[in-house]
Amino acid sequence: MDDPRSTRRLGRGMMFLASLALLGLLWLGFDGYLDNSWNPNRDLSVQEGQSELVLKRNRAGHYVAPGTINGEAVTFLLDTGATQVSVPAHLADALGLVPGTPARVSTANGSVTVRQTVIDELGLGPFLARNVRGHLNPGYRSDEILLGMSVLRNLEFTQRGDTLILRAPGR
Repeated sequence: MDDPRSTRRLGRGMMFLASLALLGLLWLGFDGYLDNSWNPNRDLSVQEGQSELVLKRNRAGHYVAPGTINGEAVTFLLDTGATQVSVPAHLADALGLVPGTPARVSTANGSVTVRQTVIDELGLGPFLARNVRGHLNPGYRSDEILLGMSVLRNLEFTQRGDTLILRAPGR
């Protein structure tokens, strides 16, 4: 016959492994839930000839959307209070941005010295902007780019409930 102690050890080991598997599944599910609640627009698809972009507001009340800077995938946080596009300085090299003249700007977190830059190409859904004024912000530690009015002023906005519709003017 089997040793009762061996059987108990095997049973405890199996329970431990089952508990780990359950915790792993819960973690993956919750992590996906958090990611989706921060960026409900992460899987946007743009059809050929599309002239508008429909964004859902996230749980924090912001509009976050995928886009590109100089062909590199980025995440934008739309910010109508920002004059220019504000790129975290630590992303400059990866996005092909050249630091230019220092400038002092006021942000929600106070005054900071940034470096002016020009973004050769910026994509947001069906919209493409070239030679966009922006700055590299050394105090901004996130990986999100604040999409300011240097881009947004070229689009029409319509907000209905938790949805923001962006259109090219005259469409």
